[in-house]
Amino acid sequence: SLLGSSVSIPITNGRLNLGTWQGIYLCEFRNHGGNRKIVLTVIS
Repeated sequence: SLLGSSVSIPITNGRLNLGTWQGIYLCEFRNHGGNRKIVLTVIS
């Protein structure tokens, strides 16, 4: 994958611990639709 397919983000006090200019973006570069799956794994 050119952009990466996974990310680890810490959670502090129930909120995503992102920097001032950081965000999470989901991009699709295909010409056709279809079902997609997002998997979220929470580790405590």
